[in-house]
Amino acid sequence: MTRIALGVEYDGSRYHGWQTQQPGVASVQLAVEQALGKVANHRVALSCAGRTDAGVHATGQVIHFDTDAERTERGWVYGANTNLPPDIAILWAKPVPETFHARFGAQARRYRYVIYNDPIRPALFNRQITWNYRPLDVERMRAALPALRGTHDFTSYRGIACQGKSPIKTLHRLELYQRGPLIVLEAEANAFLMHMVRNIAGVLMAIGCGKKSPEWAGEVLAARDRRQGGVTAPPFGLYLVGVTYDSDFALPTRRLGPQWLPDDLDGG
Repeated sequence: MTRIALGVEYDGSRYHGWQTQQPGVASVQLAVEQALGKVANHRVALSCAGRTDAGVHATGQVIHFDTDAERTERGWVYGANTNLPPDIAILWAKPVPETFHARFGAQARRYRYVIYNDPIRPALFNRQITWNYRPLDVERMRAALPALRGTHDFTSYRGIACQGKSPIKTLHRLELYQRGPLIVLEAEANAFLMHMVRNIAGVLMAIGCGKKSPEWAGEVLAARDRRQGGVTAPPFGLYLVGVTYDSDFALPTRRLGPQWLPDDLDGG
């Protein structure tokens, strides 16, 4: 058996998340398993780096599966994409040792949350961004970030239905970029709790529009009570853009995405 790692990009708008659900419910995992199964000529079971929620997108999801089929890397990519719907694409494929695991081997995960800040709702990309009509003060939002960086108990920022074993996570990176009407929140951590990035985005938007002070982000964190937090931001603006593994695996790299964002964000 050979273990194959793959990079996956998808628009999660019409799916009920990554993970396979009950029959009749669309999931990204099911679509990819069926496409790869046709290429391999056998049933495929996938493991992923991050089980994204309904409506959430990815430009850097990493998955793996085991197979006894012999195909070239190009064969896995083009064969799967031929059988996938247009809102899912395999970006690369690479044989890896059996010690590689897409989920348990991940050292860090990186997300971007894209906000479109304009008084008029957009007709285009309305399922790929989160629209906020209130003017947002990015400097106020940036002033709230230091309180959240580092290792903390993120109970106040986890979804009520979160099944994570521990609320203690380490945010290695938390930054805000503004390019015209686009505001991009970038977060990198060893792992994330359910709705954690969306809850952080909700708190920051409340601060940005002047409803709350920058200090509120730290006060919410210290409360360790989800009821003290803000509204969970919508899923549409959230993207899993990258996963970090041991460099020995030498996995292919691409732009973090989404691809329509300015190139200079990737240097940050």
